[in-house]
Parts: sequence; structure tokens; C-alpha cells
Amino acid sequence: MFLPARMRKLKIITLDQYSDSVVRSLHEEGVTQIDDISERIQQDAEWRQILKPSRATPYTGRVSSLLMKTSGILDFLGSVAAEEKGLRDTIREFINPPMFEKREVEELDTESLIERAEETLGRVESETRVMEEKLNELDSERSAVESSLSVAEKLKDFDIDFSDLQDSEYITGIAGRITAENLPELREKLAEITEELIVSDKEGENRDERVLIIVTLKKHADSIASVLRRMEFERFEISELRGRPSEIISSSKTRLEEISRERQEIISKLRDINAEWEDELLVLKEQLEIEKERNEVFSHFGETRKTVMLEAWVPLKEADRVIAVVEESSEGHCVTDLEEPDPEEVPVLLDNPRFAKPYETFVEMYSPLKYNEIDPTIFMAFVFPFFFGFCLTDAGYGIIDALIGFILYRGLGKVNNFMRNFGIIMMSCGVWAFILGMVTNGFIGDFFPRFLNITLPTVIPAIDAFVNPQNILIMALTVGVLHINFGLILGARNNIRLGNMRDALGSQIVWLILELGIILYLLGGMIVGAPVIVLAFAMLIYYNGLFGLMDISGFLGTLLSYARLLALCLSTGGIAMTVNILTGLSYEMIPVIGVVLAPIIFVFGHIANNAFQSLGAFINSLRLHYVEFFAQFYMGGKNKFNAFRAERNFTKIRR
Repeated sequence: MFLPARMRKLKIITLDQYSDSVVRSLHEEGVTQIDDISERIQQDAEWRQILKPSRATPYTGRVSSLLMKTSGILDFLGSVAAEEKGLRDTIREFINPPMFEKREVEELDTESLIERAEETLGRVESETRVMEEKLNELDSERSAVESSLSVAEKLKDFDIDFSDLQDSEYITGIAGRITAENLPELREKLAEITEELIVSDKEGENRDERVLIIVTLKKHADSIASVLRRMEFERFEISELRGRPSEIISSSKTRLEEISRERQEIISKLRDINAEWEDELLVLKEQLEIEKERNEVFSHFGETRKTVMLEAWVPLKEADRVIAVVEESSEGHCVTDLEEPDPEEVPVLLDNPRFAKPYETFVEMYSPLKYNEIDPTIFMAFVFPFFFGFCLTDAGYGIIDALIGFILYRGLGKVNNFMRNFGIIMMSCGVWAFILGMVTNGFIGDFFPRFLNITLPTVIPAIDAFVNPQNILIMALTVGVLHINFGLILGARNNIRLGNMRDALGSQIVWLILELGIILYLLGGMIVGAPVIVLAFAMLIYYNGLFGLMDISGFLGTLLSYARLLALCLSTGGIAMTVNILTGLSYEMIPVIGVVLAPIIFVFGHIANNAFQSLGAFINSLRLHYVEFFAQFYMGGKNKFNAFRAERNFTKIRR
């Protein structure tokens, strides 16, 4: 329970004709990690004499191509379907996401699956290809029309036909805008180039800019363009415009409406196609993903002319079942060998009870465990929510956080394992915040005594956060001492088990002895406590040198960091109290408007405080584990178990 799963290395040799069946069986079982032995074969001369690296199957490229095509069609149809979704639909799907009932499918060989995929995709593409192309054309046209409309609206004050501004053999026209302060200088510089030009200007969208139309001889175009660039002139694209601005504006708006109607008609048809084919495509995509993994894994194997060899990591408790599966899928034409592994090579698989599983993410975020190292997940499952609740200590906020967790668990948690785990964590954190808030007089700050003139019956006076914060500080430091000492015990255990007695004595046990000496000194005086304290100092110097004495300040700093529990507790309560004060003042001192303003301040103030303080509580709880607790014992490794598993969310094999 407190260690990672015991692992063994399983070597399998089977006939080539059964290799696909063995791979499929292992993939469906999903309890092994396939080891890549191809590189070892290339580097080891003895292995090269009997084996050669295997390769991914010839079907891999076709399967990958079909998978990309399927994903592309799903993304396209999904984006079209999402265009009409509003905020209400998004919230509804967040709270209660649609569930997909797994479809029974046949166990197809790779070639049969490829044929089926090509047939299905061909039918879907025949319906969607033309409409997709038409949508792209409409989107391109819409962009061009919107650009023309924008230019025409900027030049709408000019009574001119854009056809007259188009380049001819002798004449060129330019339109754009410039800042009003640069216009006089621009006119001067243009006059220096030629007097054979017409410059017409109108006020732009604001008084600080002018819109210009310049007509000149074509031979002066380059010189004028150079001046315009230096004067920060923004040029409008008018080469495609024909007619007067008012005509272009009218025709552009009409065409945009037509484009919108045409798009809606196509989108409606595509939405019907998506409703018809989405489930089928999701099933197909999953089958192709699974098949791609199976075909690629062959590149990890070694082979002879008639046999295939593979190595896999398997949890010890699953080893017998996996061997039986291999023997069944190869019809007994196999050789298996189970080996005791090298601890430095073993991929680590966390093995915790169901209630602690969500917290494995936190442990893995810090670092993969070292094989045979203590797994702190269970301890974290108990302590993390408590620390969160200690930081928040508000029963009202705890209820809100627990409800958020419940919504995540029952909503997105149905289809997303991460959200499910996060929901469980938030519910646990919310419950502890509620419990600690009720005993420390925190319920939406001082809501009950301020607005209802009553005290929560559950409050323990000695730890009332608004009356006796010093007692909460003592609790925080006591919790910190227990937390760190537990980490020191775990660290000493790890070092002793690995034979590192010197590290155990000099890095963990010495602090336990020092704490014991201080306790004895406080209880029994100098005669009882001083020898133990001197022993601790001597151990520090012996195992760590004179600089070891400097570690005392670091150790004390580690203990004092748990005072942050009190700091966040008081911060939550203090800001909540401030919101309540402002609410009361608004209601009492602001006539008429105060009746409306007070509830707004109350609701949004507490929502903001809860969000900010919950985030702070989460981060601080995580920090106390990562920086203070884990630092006492966590060694860390590099290998995380990655199961070779067929992820089936939409399909199940027909038996």
C-alpha cells in the first residue's frame, strides 16, 4: 500500500504467426508496459547474432493517414456544429455532458479495418467535400467583400467613381489616410515632386486624421509612394473597387446578407450530416488509434526468421494472468520468463486505494517515484484537504467549493478522468473548509454575528479566529512539527533500507533528537535536556561539518513556514469581514441605491474573495507538501509506468 507496485520483467518468445494475436491480447489487457529492445539488439554483439530489430508493420502508414483524415473530418463537422451553440448550451454540457454508450465492434484485423475505414470515409467525404469547398469560397468572398465595404465606408464622403481611380496608361489613383498634423507637410513635399496632381481630403473617423485621394501622372507614382511611406500614410486598397462609395456600400451589405444565408444553409446540411455520422466516426477514430498503437509497437521487438521476441514490464500481482493470456493467444506456442528487475530500470506504477487515486497526480507532478521508495500519496490524501481547509477556514466558502467539486465530478468527470479526480479533491477540500470554519467562527466571514446577531453553536471559543488567533498559530506550528517529523521518519526509513545509515543519522534522525532534547529541556530543565541537545549538535558537526550548524536556521525556517496556515486563515476571514462591513455601510448610508448596491457588493465581493483565497489555499497546501514535506524523504526517480493499453471510450469488443 505504501510502496509502488512490485514489478517484474516478462520476456516472451513466440512464433511470428502468433505475434499479432499476442500483441492484441496484451493491448486489451492493458496491464503491461512494452520495453523497447531494438536499440539493445543493435548495440549488443551477442544479441545481433541471433536477433535483428523488428519494424512497425507495413500497414502503419495507411492507418496513420486514415486516422488523420478521420480526425480532420470530425474536427470540421464538430466546428460547424459548435457555431450555433450559445452560452446556455456550453454551461449545460459542462454540468451534464452527453454520454456516449459504448458500441460493440468486431475484432477486425488491420487490413479489414483499413477497408472499412476507407469505405466509411469515402461515403462521408462524398457528402461533405463539395460543401466544405463552398464554405471556404464563401468565407474568402466574405473577407474580400468586408474589406471593400470597409474602404468604401472610409471614402463615402467623396463623390467619385472608383473606376476613375484605377491605373491607366498615364494616370494612377491613390487613397488612404494620414494624421491631420502631417497633411500640410505632405502637400508641400508632393508639390516639390510635381504640380501635375490632385489632392482631395476629407475629415476621417476622428478629427486627428484626414482621408485623402491623390490622382497624378503614373510617371510620378514611385516618387510619391516614397514620400507617402515616410509620412506614415496608411494606403487603402482600391484596385478591385468599381462604382461610387454609396453603391459599393449598398451592394456589399446585400452580398454579405446573401453569403450569410448561403452559409447557414450549408451549415444546416452539415449539422445533419454530423448528427448522422458523428458516432460512427468517433468509433472509427478510436479503432484506428488502437490499431496504430498495435502496429507501431512491433518496432520495439526483436525477430528471427520465424519468431518474435518482446519484453514487457508487468505488476507482480498481474504476472500469472498475463502469462496465461500470452499462452492462450499463442495457442501454447510461446516461451515466457519472469525476471527480478534491476531497481534502477523499473518503471514505477503507483498502487493506492481508490480514495487516494486522485492525489497520484500531485505526486507525479513533483517527480516520478524511485522504485522501493515510500509512496506518499495516501498521506497526501489525508493531509492536503486538511491544509486547504485550514487556509480557508470558512464554512460558507467550503460549501461553495464542495459544490463546485460535486458539479465537476458529476459533470465533466463522467467523460474526463482528470476532472473527475479534481472534483473529488475539491469536495474533500470543501468539506474540511466547512468543518474548520464551523469551529473557528468562519461562515462567510462574520456573517452570523454581524447580520443575524448570533454565534455559530459549533464554535470552539479557544480557537475562534476573530478572538484567539494566537491559538490558531500554535495549532499551525504543531501541525507543521508533526508533518515534518513524519517526513523525517520516512526519510530515515528510506535511507536505512538503502543502506545509507550516515545520511539517515545526519539528515533526519539528528533533527528528531534535537526536538527531543528541546522537549526534555522544557519539561525537565537543563540537566535532562542539555545532554540530548549537545548530542544533536555533535551529530550535526560530525556528519555535516561545522557548516551543519547553519542548517539549524533552515530547519527552524521550515517549521515557521507553517505559520502561513494562520496567515491565509486570517486573510480569508479579514477580507470576508471587510466585504460584510462594506455591504452594511452601503445599505445603511446610501439612500435608495444602497438597497441595490449592498447585495451586489456582498455577492461579488465574496465570490472574488472565495476564488482568490481558494487558489491561495490550494497553492499553499501544495507548497507545504512539495517544499517542506517531500524535501525530508523524497528521492525521486525517472521512470513512470506507461501501460500498453487499448483506450476504449466509445467501443467494446463483441465477445
